[in-house]
Amino acid sequence: MKAQANGIEIEYEDFGPKDAPPVLLIMGLGAQLTLWPMPMVDQLVERGYRVIRYDNRDVGLSTKFHDAEAPAMTAIVAALMMGSKPDVPYLLDDMAADAVGLLDALGIARAHVMGASMGGMIAQMVAALYPDRVLSLTSIMSTTGNPMLPPASPEAMAVLTTRPSGADEEAIVAHGVRAEKVIGSPGYPADEDELTERVRAGFRRMHYPPGFARQMAAIVGSGDRRAALATITAPTMVIHGADDPLVPPAGGRDTAATIPGARIVEIPGMGHNLPEALIGQVLDAFEQVAKTPLTAER
Repeated sequence: MKAQANGIEIEYEDFGPKDAPPVLLIMGLGAQLTLWPMPMVDQLVERGYRVIRYDNRDVGLSTKFHDAEAPAMTAIVAALMMGSKPDVPYLLDDMAADAVGLLDALGIARAHVMGASMGGMIAQMVAALYPDRVLSLTSIMSTTGNPMLPPASPEAMAVLTTRPSGADEEAIVAHGVRAEKVIGSPGYPADEDELTERVRAGFRRMHYPPGFARQMAAIVGSGDRRAALATITAPTMVIHGADDPLVPPAGGRDTAATIPGARIVEIPGMGHNLPEALIGQVLDAFEQVAKTPLTAER
């Protein structure tokens, strides 16, 4: 399904009763809505929620910014160091506005907002910029933009930034499988055949590398977001893998330390993905804040 939101077209899927408490799922860098595992969606519906997952701008079946080039990362970093606004096609704030625009299009006044990786950053900005639209915030394997935090492991950064050129399906699928193994959960390794089929299905649904580059520019261009995160009033849960090589656990800890009253759950054996075996634990953590009554000022 498609919705007009914030001046663009957003591809989304909607599950569960329309009158149930809504949960908006926001996926990460270059990732399509299909990366939210269906068992997770199904379990949320079984727990009594309406679930909406969607493709961010520049990925999947949502609007592509074909005419906008991604600037060089060196230019973005230089602008941030000089205290000026980087010249990027859009920022995380714009992607947060997309999320709220989708809620508007669906007639949803307030939602539980859950994001993974870059999606966690977007979810954080929804909670910071649109506090009256957020019932709770769940930030999974994400971070704050604090430049002093430890970086990704060299191997994780390599699979993130070095991708096959062209559109050869087998090469791209093989890289995607290797990337999942590098950044995934060492305590919960994926079945090789299932992983290959999932990566192949994602490639066939949409393969659009320029969107990945522009989304990366949005992350880097948005810089340190701690001042905004410190204003969040929604009940907040931070979930992070103790073995995440792409966004080290320090990123989750910094998120929880920055957002007032945030709770944090670190999961041993979890890396930078959502293994089916951990879905129940992730959703139990989510419900710790989803079932927290909002105070009057919220």
